[in-house]
Amino acid sequence: MRLLKDLVRPNIWNLKPYSSARDEFHGAASVFLDANENPYPPTSGMPVNRYPDPMQWTLKQQLAKLKDIAPEYIFTGNGSDEAIDLIIRTFCEPSRDNVVSIAPTYGMYEVMADVNNVKYKKVPLGKDFKLDAETVLHAVDEQFTKVIFLCSPNNPSGNLLDREQIFRILKYFDGIVVVDEAYIDFADTLSFTRRLLDFPNLIVLQTLSKAWGAAGIRLGMAFASEEIIAILNKVKYPYNVNLLTQQCVLEILQHEELKNAQVNEILSERSRLESAFRELPFVRRVYPSDANFILVAVNDANAVYSYLINNGIVVRNRNNVAFCEGCLRITVGTPDENTAMLETLKRYFGIFA
Repeated sequence: MRLLKDLVRPNIWNLKPYSSARDEFHGAASVFLDANENPYPPTSGMPVNRYPDPMQWTLKQQLAKLKDIAPEYIFTGNGSDEAIDLIIRTFCEPSRDNVVSIAPTYGMYEVMADVNNVKYKKVPLGKDFKLDAETVLHAVDEQFTKVIFLCSPNNPSGNLLDREQIFRILKYFDGIVVVDEAYIDFADTLSFTRRLLDFPNLIVLQTLSKAWGAAGIRLGMAFASEEIIAILNKVKYPYNVNLLTQQCVLEILQHEELKNAQVNEILSERSRLESAFRELPFVRRVYPSDANFILVAVNDANAVYSYLINNGIVVRNRNNVAFCEGCLRITVGTPDENTAMLETLKRYFGIFA
């Protein structure tokens, strides 16, 4: 890995971050007259008249216990998308540097690169959406590629990327490697957070939006070295995670057993759906999934998608995504939702066979 100072944009490295009132005071007090807040809470009784902890330390301490990672190695933000944006803004000089990722994959990597005027280089995955480290490394510009994004399990293909190929990229790329593990709870594998001490250029992204059933509160996490986390915290908005989200997450994290039970049911339903899809004559292929969704290749994806929509069932049409032509991405729902979707697909075949 290059020296962190050589990877970070010079203006970011030298940035003096905004210091909020809640950054400057630590400890117990009974009267707060430092932040120009309204001293009266709203009629709801919620104490939202006060600014939240800008570094979310209570929340990070709970996450640290759950993930077995020191709080200083954790960044929390407004969904994983905030972390993606911050990573590009921190390491990539606009109009000069570039990032590399795979195709197909999560679309926000490219969107955030475009927003920041950073070139985005796509490397097609191989047969069956396999990752080849040499192909990715070949796309790297030695001077100007600062970040590689790898989503594993990948979206929309659903498969885990080969760990040895990821390790090879971590070993031979001297910039930042981001492994996005949004769907890790549905996969039978260890998280790359276990390897943070081995690879100082590694950033791992996770979220509460999937397995934890908390998409609506927008809480994403980045795990990295203490030095990288400190830089991300320097660039982020002062109060990037609101008080209600912090309180809600603390409550949700008390119910890990419920999360695990729901994950097990989703995995069971995923297997049921995979078997049922293979029995439908218009389904050409069911791709293996390590996530909470299944990528399915069908005859006339647009027609099948429209029929489902007209019957009140919404799936994701990936027919317009390169390398996913003819595919629908179908999230695993509740048993009743999955049954309703399968019955609708059977009716489609009965009508249009």
